[in-house]
Amino acid sequence: MMDNPVTPREAAPGPRRRDRHGRGMRGPIAPPQVPLAASRADLFADLVQDSVERLERRWPQLADIDFLVLEVPRLDEAGDVWSDEAVPLGGTAPARDGRKARVVVYRRPVEIRTKGRDERALLVHEVVVEQVADLLGLTPETVDPRYGED
Repeated sequence: MMDNPVTPREAAPGPRRRDRHGRGMRGPIAPPQVPLAASRADLFADLVQDSVERLERRWPQLADIDFLVLEVPRLDEAGDVWSDEAVPLGGTAPARDGRKARVVVYRRPVEIRTKGRDERALLVHEVVVEQVADLLGLTPETVDPRYGED
């Protein structure tokens, strides 16, 4: 005989405090300020920014240029696909119609050609120097006297 029937407890909507194994809910693996939380794209953008800052000490006019990182280059107007050797690592766009001049570094082609962070940093700097030289109409050695030495 059941004098007091037990009714199922109503499920109250709200945040879960435990998962199904009785552990607390998991948070992020690392806080945002720890390098583990930085994506490959963020780390690559930091390499480009470091290179730009290094050049701006010598060339203050670089503050008038936008530096961008894109994943891959677009196909050219004819729709041709590049071979491995012909895929550009960077590009430039001159200033026009009130828009600043731009230097673009393509992340994936640079990453594919490098094995480690140090090698990637060197190649990124070379690409930035070459593109700035192209935009300013100078030689890469004029833009950075240490170009090609590393």
